[in-house]
Amino acid sequence: MLEKSERALLVLQRLHARYPEPETHLVHASPWQLLVATVLAAQCTDERVNKVTPELFRRWPGPAELARADVAELETVVHSTGFYRNKAKNLIGAAERIMRMHGGEVPRTMEELVALPGLARKTANVVLWGGFGINEGMAVDTHVKRIAFRLGLTESDNPVVVERDLLPLFPASEWGNVNHMLVWFGRHVCDARNPACGMCEMQDICPRCGVAERKMKDSADQDKKPSAGRGSKPLAKRGRR
Repeated sequence: MLEKSERALLVLQRLHARYPEPETHLVHASPWQLLVATVLAAQCTDERVNKVTPELFRRWPGPAELARADVAELETVVHSTGFYRNKAKNLIGAAERIMRMHGGEVPRTMEELVALPGLARKTANVVLWGGFGINEGMAVDTHVKRIAFRLGLTESDNPVVVERDLLPLFPASEWGNVNHMLVWFGRHVCDARNPACGMCEMQDICPRCGVAERKMKDSADQDKKPSAGRGSKPLAKRGRR
């Protein structure tokens, strides 16, 4: 059986073969635009965000403009991304803090980024890598968490623990790449409900290859079991003593 470090190296090589130029699908022209798009992408698709951001940046090109935005107007623009009230409030709050504390420039450290409203470590990692080329850590979303578990690279479903487990397995220069490649791999191949194990280049090294087929078999076996009221004999009533 492969050690985790050996398996991780093979995973990295095969992901790069599938995705030779990993980068975010969020359309952006600056670290600020990436920050905004990443906040909007929470519980939303990149495609939907990319339809919203052109109008948003037309009305409020930078943090100076967004800091003065009317929250109701911003809510209308970002409504289709979901959780629009929180997103609008957090984006205005982040813009205000960037203007007040950082002279209008997106900060370049994890500590400063997570101090912005609406930015957790996952979002900060995306901004640092995609906006500045800084590999501070690895953004762990539902795809990264699921695939890391299926590949036997972690036994946790806690994003903080998953990140801690993954970082030593990959070169620091690859942390940002690994995040994006695992996200795409989760969307294209290793689906949550119906993973395409038969066409997966990881099947020979994946401890959970065939997980979907096993679940279907277990479900079918469960359906075959007799249940009360469906052909099974009712329990005999006990007489009173």
